[in-house]
Amino acid sequence: MTEPIISLDRVEKHFGEVTALAGVSATIRQGEFFSLLGPSGCGKTTLLRVIAGFEEPSSGTVMIDGKSMAGVAANRRPTNMVFQSYAIFPHLSVAENVAYGLKRQRLGKAEETRRVDEALAMVDLAGYGVRASHTLSGGQRQRVALARALVMRPKVLLLDEPLSALDKKLREQMQTELRRLQRQVGITFMLVTHDQEEALTMSDRIGVMFDGRIAQLASPEELYSRPVSRQVASFIGIMNFLPAAVTGEVGGRIALDVAGLGAIEITADQAPGGPNGKAVSAGIRPEMLTVLLDEDERAEREVTGEVVDAAYYGDMTYYVVRLPGVEAPATISMRNTAGRRILTQGDMARVAWSPDSIVLLD
Repeated sequence: MTEPIISLDRVEKHFGEVTALAGVSATIRQGEFFSLLGPSGCGKTTLLRVIAGFEEPSSGTVMIDGKSMAGVAANRRPTNMVFQSYAIFPHLSVAENVAYGLKRQRLGKAEETRRVDEALAMVDLAGYGVRASHTLSGGQRQRVALARALVMRPKVLLLDEPLSALDKKLREQMQTELRRLQRQVGITFMLVTHDQEEALTMSDRIGVMFDGRIAQLASPEELYSRPVSRQVASFIGIMNFLPAAVTGEVGGRIALDVAGLGAIEITADQAPGGPNGKAVSAGIRPEMLTVLLDEDERAEREVTGEVVDAAYYGDMTYYVVRLPGVEAPATISMRNTAGRRILTQGDMARVAWSPDSIVLLD
């Protein structure tokens, strides 16, 4: 396993009586793309600033590359940060912006120019050095901010919601570019975002934060398919929650009674938070439910419900279906294919599902 580049041990940060970080412990591996994901005010930017050295932790330990960062100023840490606002100096050229941090290193003009040109090439801005920075588009300013950080050759690049000011199309393009760039340079990227799709598509691992704590730290696939709590499941994508109760154990499998679906058995892996023997929720993703549109289609397990609403999105149709005995209707996503008919409000829908798709949540 890759050695950690950042180790956090019970890090806390208090602003007066407000607790921004409540005992955060985690390790970030060398060379990975790591994201901190959570709603506004959960503490993710505060944690990034503590790692960068812009904030001192109230307690706990921050280690970077095996060394304690206690008392180490921000400009002496092996990190660099790209801010949400980019902080581009409008009166300087692109090259002057990128070279700004190098001035204190006294590299000599030739070496400085070589490093700046190298950094601009990394972000696909070769030849832009002489341009006035105030003439650049939003996407180009973001690339300049990245080049200015990378030119310092940090061991960790910290990114504080750097794509939030971009429009949807450019944001998606820059997500791909950031991932490509991280693989190219091979250093650790640590991204703060509140956008779950952004985190899922870009990250090797994600730490989901609520109320100053990391609720779950896992790969995107594990977070999506095996969330450890209802809170995490609600934040990552769409999840249907059906009332359920643990009724016992059968041959090492957990027996459940799920509203609308009936009695089923699941594996321990499908209960990442552990069965607690109380009333719980059975979570199932919309794409794990299938509307059987052909009368000849058969499924091992199916239930009939009424279509409350149908939303057509071109490639997908999202159905809202009321299942028998369940108060809140379930969302079902179906890919639209040639010849596949679309149900409308009031239609009866045969819904197929598999016990393997269920996850037990608190």
